[in-house]
Amino acid sequence: MSCPLLKMAPISVWRSILRKNFTRVDQFADFLELNDAQRAQLILKPHFAFQVPLRLAEKMPKGTLDDPLVRQFLPLQAELKHHPDFVSDPVCDQAFQKEKKLLHKYDGRVLLVCTSACAMHCRYCFRQNFSYETDKTFEKELACIEQDLSVHEVILSGGDPLSLSDEMLAYLLESLAKLPHIRRIRFHTRFPIGIPERIDDSFLSLIAVVPQQVYFIIHCNHPRELDQDVLQHLNALQRLGCIIMNQAVLLKGVNDDVHTLKQLCEQLSNHGILPYYLHQLDRVQGTAHFEVDEERGRFLMQEIAKQLPGYAVPKYVREIAGEPYKTLINV
Repeated sequence: MSCPLLKMAPISVWRSILRKNFTRVDQFADFLELNDAQRAQLILKPHFAFQVPLRLAEKMPKGTLDDPLVRQFLPLQAELKHHPDFVSDPVCDQAFQKEKKLLHKYDGRVLLVCTSACAMHCRYCFRQNFSYETDKTFEKELACIEQDLSVHEVILSGGDPLSLSDEMLAYLLESLAKLPHIRRIRFHTRFPIGIPERIDDSFLSLIAVVPQQVYFIIHCNHPRELDQDVLQHLNALQRLGCIIMNQAVLLKGVNDDVHTLKQLCEQLSNHGILPYYLHQLDRVQGTAHFEVDEERGRFLMQEIAKQLPGYAVPKYVREIAGEPYKTLINV
């Protein structure tokens, strides 16, 4: 007896949107209507692959390289300039690998590198040179977490964990739900900023049954990255009891002014999203043109602290390789 043909499940909306991402620099230059002089400043085939969602691209003005959203995603010739203080692995991730996809840097917390895939490729990404494991299974990592009773929080990161299918996320969440010593699950994600449709009913149904407290740490650097759709999808997570916080990176030409940082923190706070961290740039090779010096960073923090309530002011931090915590930069 022959088996009937299985009906293919329809592709999810968010995956259809993901397929519309710009993945070629020349096509994106056409979309932005860049002139020849501007195109000469681009790297057409960058070492770190180019990728930007259509939603973000549509927020970018035409004919300029100086826009704060454009700067975050378009590979410029400045990436090719070598700087001796910038390295391939500035946070020494590989020194803390317990398994291929499991990092243990901080007491009580482990980070699961779920995938190399992201909804977008930020040019300053500190993990752009990470040696991602091609094996898609997590048995060794989950066994390691199960055996270490000192671990109370699991951070799902990558890449971006929301790049995973709902089936894989369900497997991970169900596996962690069986471990009574795991009290918190944390997602580190930029996906909702570019493709908020990822937070759909199917994904929400997974989150709704997680017994641990769930945190979402989103990554938003500029207030224009937020829009009503992004905020409404994040609010759906909040209604399930998820705590949402934001971490931003201080970037030259993107958010290194008082008005932009204040507007970003206010907009987040107005929607119940805690401005958690403002990171000093991790010095990955090819990103020196993004760096803002700490003196300027301290000034910016002092100024926004004068104008915002304490809960709306992020902690200004940097990661020092080998230190078992984020280092607070005193302002």
